[in-house]
Amino acid sequence: MTYDYLIVGAGLYGAVFAHELTKKGKRCLVIDRRDHIAGNIYTENVSGINVHKYGAHIFHTSDEEVWQYVNQFATFNNYINSPVAVYKDELYNLPFNMNTFSKMWGIRTPAEAKAKIAQQVAELGITDPQNLEEQALSLVGTDVYTKLVKGYTEKQWGRDCKELPAFIIKRLPCRFIYDNNYFNDRYQGIPMGGYTAMVEKMLEGVEVRLKVDFFDLIRQQPDIAEKIVYTGCIDEYFGYQLGALQYRSVRFETEELNEENYQGNAVVNYTEREVPFTRIIEHKHFEFGKQPTTIISREYSAEWKPGMEPYYPVNNEENAALYAQYKALADEQGNVIFGGRLGQYRYYDMDKVIRAALDDLKTL
Repeated sequence: MTYDYLIVGAGLYGAVFAHELTKKGKRCLVIDRRDHIAGNIYTENVSGINVHKYGAHIFHTSDEEVWQYVNQFATFNNYINSPVAVYKDELYNLPFNMNTFSKMWGIRTPAEAKAKIAQQVAELGITDPQNLEEQALSLVGTDVYTKLVKGYTEKQWGRDCKELPAFIIKRLPCRFIYDNNYFNDRYQGIPMGGYTAMVEKMLEGVEVRLKVDFFDLIRQQPDIAEKIVYTGCIDEYFGYQLGALQYRSVRFETEELNEENYQGNAVVNYTEREVPFTRIIEHKHFEFGKQPTTIISREYSAEWKPGMEPYYPVNNEENAALYAQYKALADEQGNVIFGGRLGQYRYYDMDKVIRAALDDLKTL
């Protein structure tokens, strides 16, 4: 055995494992198929702007231990995520709050907003929601659903809301205060200098090989490591022997514009189904940039096909059942740890990935 651990994937889960195991004197090799570290939180400096190559990533957590952990590797700015939504020629604040309701209905008080939602929900009379559309309508009424939920959700999932299961939306938080902060977490921000620099510090002193395919490496050197930490797709690891899990992917169109400020906000959602992209990211606003040009990315949700990057699992009963079968196979692998969003077929916020890695390390 050349290494104690072969860590497959240089994203957050793999980086935490590599950092902690190396501190304990373990010999680790980190590999990644891509030509860069940091996985989907990779940021690339273009014209002095840290571009979130794979979509917007805002770090937020209420986990004190995780917050202290990441602050070893980066200084975080005070960015607050306050996205806005565009519906036709109307502009709304997100998350749904008193600014949203005031703009939508011309009302001012929380009591008026609650009454408006309650009236619309009562008029619909939905008592047993059978699909996502009915579930959302029963939570927020017609106006909020039509303007801010329906089109965006259908673009995200590539399906009509009537075809999606109700359990995807367990709740739609409405805040009856004038507060545009998207997250309720105690800590929030963006690492100054970008996420790539943060992960570089996590991987200091660790051997990293890029543009390396795990399956090719294992065929050539089956005994390269005593244990494997695998953060790729769990179904791919097992050769899709039980069938392929479903994912949604995202396609990005990124361009640099010869203007200082394109949309005035880092994140603007487009909630009409007829607008093909889900949102536009203006990267400089994550770090309060003053550069003379700006860089924007349009995001298009897409059905995943082999060869594309899988972004998040398709959350339905069929896939949950299939994953459970793969999980049973994984549990039989005595020397392989499956982690991260693809290894555990789960949509993870960044802090939850770190928490999961730290918890899994305790079991070694």
